[in-house]
Amino acid sequence: MKSATGFNMNSIFDNLEDSATFYYELLQVNVDTEGQETTEQVAQGNLSLTADYLNWDGSNEWAYNWGASQLGLTII
Repeated sequence: MKSATGFNMNSIFDNLEDSATFYYELLQVNVDTEGQETTEQVAQGNLSLTADYLNWDGSNEWAYNWGASQLGLTII
């Protein structure tokens, strides 16, 4: 099993009323001997924001924290 050290999330749909959908990726970030970073996707999928939509303040920080909580992730 691989572990993820990166979390990427993008909005792919928002009806601006009561629902939004986000695409997420969990990434393993690797650094080679020359200090170059590469990433490998270890998981991906979509998250639907509906029940909490009215709580969303529109910020990226809120969306990332919401997405992380849906996936059981801790952002450090």
